[in-house]
Amino acid sequence: MLRALALAMLLLDAGAAAPPAAAPAPPQYAQLIVREQIVVRVSPAVRDAPDAPAAVQWKEKKGPKCVQARQVIAATVVDQNSVDLILRDRTRLRAKLESSCPALDYYHGFYVSPSPDGLICADRDVIRSRMGGACGIDKFKTLRLSRRD
Repeated sequence: MLRALALAMLLLDAGAAAPPAAAPAPPQYAQLIVREQIVVRVSPAVRDAPDAPAAVQWKEKKGPKCVQARQVIAATVVDQNSVDLILRDRTRLRAKLESSCPALDYYHGFYVSPSPDGLICADRDVIRSRMGGACGIDKFKTLRLSRRD
């Protein structure tokens, strides 16, 4: 009987010594990634038929060093070395590329990623084809209508 009483006291003492453990709180993880990226997707303008004579001729003049990205509303691929940009105020700029960029014409569109200052600048920024290639902008030329004789 003494043994049973000692065993009961031992069990009661063991239960009192170790309070029921609360479930541990699940670990909390937090991660915040902030990325600021602006990508301007420029769809090409409607092209003329290849056999049609050019209705308009453009004369190149000295252009700006940079253009505001938000001012660009349309574009057309002229050839593998240049792209014409049409701005909101209806002016037209020709972006002369540093090298030939054949992928621009194949996929009919390209991307321009302006810098944090919101500008697209010559000798700094690139035009990216939809295929993934990049062509650096060498300079901008302002285009003016040329009189046809």
